[in-house]
Amino acid sequence: MADEKDVVTDPNEEGILKTVDDLKMSRTEEPEYTVDFEKLRDKIVYDGMGNKIKFGDIYKMQKTIIVFVRHLLDFVTKDYVEDLGMIPLEYLQASDVRLVAIGPAPYKFINDFKKETGFNYTFYCDPERELYKELQLGQDLEPTDVSKSKHVKQNSLMGVLRGMWKIMRVQEWQGDVKQQGGAFIIGPGEVVHYTHIDRNQIDHAPINDLLKKAGVQQVSFPKDPRVQDL
Repeated sequence: MADEKDVVTDPNEEGILKTVDDLKMSRTEEPEYTVDFEKLRDKIVYDGMGNKIKFGDIYKMQKTIIVFVRHLLDFVTKDYVEDLGMIPLEYLQASDVRLVAIGPAPYKFINDFKKETGFNYTFYCDPERELYKELQLGQDLEPTDVSKSKHVKQNSLMGVLRGMWKIMRVQEWQGDVKQQGGAFIIGPGEVVHYTHIDRNQIDHAPINDLLKKAGVQQVSFPKDPRVQDL
């Protein structure tokens, strides 16, 4: 059974592939949630060079973990993406899974953010947040305790101070500070295997949960150590 925040639609568990029209996922105590590919597939994201990519092309040929993050000056986003970057490429390749992150900032910030976080996988931006809005990713700011996250290594005070320093340095926001993220496992084609909608700043899906749902070997992170098979 899926937990109260996550829903799984997978041919191995359901026995059949659901069509786009039938694909509806519910979360406890929340309204019915629907992924409407008709409205999503032609939405545009941008790579670090400003090239346009249709959202539907991201997951067309391969099962893909797609993580929507918060603004790029957010210390929680930085720490989370750093851990995403620790996933060994061979783990993904062994399961024929692709990893993609999407941020709500202008594309000109992508390359510096990838360098800062050591994230060497695909990163796109949705500066107008069209996908965020269509996927109903939240815009509520709630008090959070970063110590409960399996991926945030910084404390709140230092993280906020570093973020403020960056804002003063670049003198430009790198995404809407209220925008929350989410995570999806989609593909190949318009088949959803997993969805997680972030409720607040640290309600990101634990990365090992994403890997498990995608059929990828799990990873030991600084705050989420795992015993690996030798």
